Amino acid sequence: MSMLNKSCSDFLEVLASKAPVPGGGGAAALGGAIGMALSNMVGNLTVGKKKYAEVEGEVKELITKGEQIIAELKNLVDEDAAVFEPLSKAYGLPKDTPEQIAYKEQVMEKCSKDACEGPMKIMRTCYAGIKIHERMGQIGTNLAISDVGCGVVFLKSALISGMLNVVINLNTIKDQEYVSKNRAEMEQLLADGSKIADTTLELVLGKIKK
Repeated sequence: MSMLNKSCSDFLEVLASKAPVPGGGGAAALGGAIGMALSNMVGNLTVGKKKYAEVEGEVKELITKGEQIIAELKNLVDEDAAVFEPLSKAYGLPKDTPEQIAYKEQVMEKCSKDACEGPMKIMRTCYAGIKIHERMGQIGTNLAISDVGCGVVFLKSALISGMLNVVINLNTIKDQEYVSKNRAEMEQLLADGSKIADTTLELVLGKIKK
C-alpha cells in the first residue's frame, strides 16, 4: 500500500516508530509536496482576478508545473521507501567469511547507490518547486502571498532534508566517481535553491510587513 494512502495519523505513527520506512527521505518528499501545494493555492486564488489579468496565463502555467511537481514528490515518498528497505536489510548480512564480506560489500554498494537516487530526485524536484515559488511570489495575489512564504520554507526544508539523506548514503559508497558527481550536484542544488528560497521569503516579508 502506498505510504500516502495512510491517514495522516497513521503516517506519523509509523514515521515515529522503529520501522525502517518511511524515514527522512519520505518525510522530505511529503513536506515538499505540501509546500508546492501552497504555491498552487496562491495561483488558484490569483486566477480570475481582474487585478492580475495580465499575468493570468503565466500563473496558470505555474500551477500546471506545480501539479507535476506535487505528483512527482508524492511518488518519491513511496520510491524512497522502496529503495531504502533493501539497504536496511543489507546491513544485517553476515560477514563471517571472506566470501560473505565480499558479497555484503557488493550488495551494500548497489543498495547505497539506489538509496542515494531517491533523495537526489527529491532535491532536484524541490529546487524546481522553489523556482516556481520565486515567480509566484512576484506575481501572485497579495491577499495570500504569505502562503508563498510558507510554501518556499517547506521546500527549502525538504531540499536540506534531501541533502542529508544523500550525504549519509554517499558516505558508504566506494565508487569515488559516483560520489564526486553526486556530491557536486547536491552542493549546487543546495546552494542555489537555498539562495532563491531565502530571497523569496524576504520578498514575501517585504510585502506583508506594515
